[in-house]
Amino acid sequence: MKKVLIILIITIFQSFQLGAQNTLNNAADNIVGTYLGTQNGDNFNVKIVKLANGTYRGQVIWMEHDTDAQGNKRLDTKNPDKSLRNTPCDRIILFSGLKYDASDKEWNGTKIYDPQRGMKAKMVARFEKDGRLSVRGSVLGIGETVYWKKIKK
Repeated sequence: MKKVLIILIITIFQSFQLGAQNTLNNAADNIVGTYLGTQNGDNFNVKIVKLANGTYRGQVIWMEHDTDAQGNKRLDTKNPDKSLRNTPCDRIILFSGLKYDASDKEWNGTKIYDPQRGMKAKMVARFEKDGRLSVRGSVLGIGETVYWKKIKK
């Protein structure tokens, strides 16, 4: 009787877990689109596209505060790659080579660039129940999660 009860509890728990997942995580190309994000008071749009090799790239295409106090376009001055430090803030490539993992129903396999800190971190993305894209960057297990809202397919 105890075993039957335990199996029943586990089955119910797994059903709730499956119900809590977003079906947007079920297909690789669902990540393609334009998103609105906010990080440390900066609002921005990111466009995620599928590349010819089947992976995905995310690039900033708009920033709310794209100029400095003098009216000059903000640049990617913290980029560790000195050749990219003159890239306008609304043209920064955040990640490339993102892959869909069908078994985990998430996107991973690359690093995401954080222009506010000038560093890259291991990236994992998945859709939340409410439809927002959860984007987590971590270094040695310590990280930050930001949420992007899809505004265009």
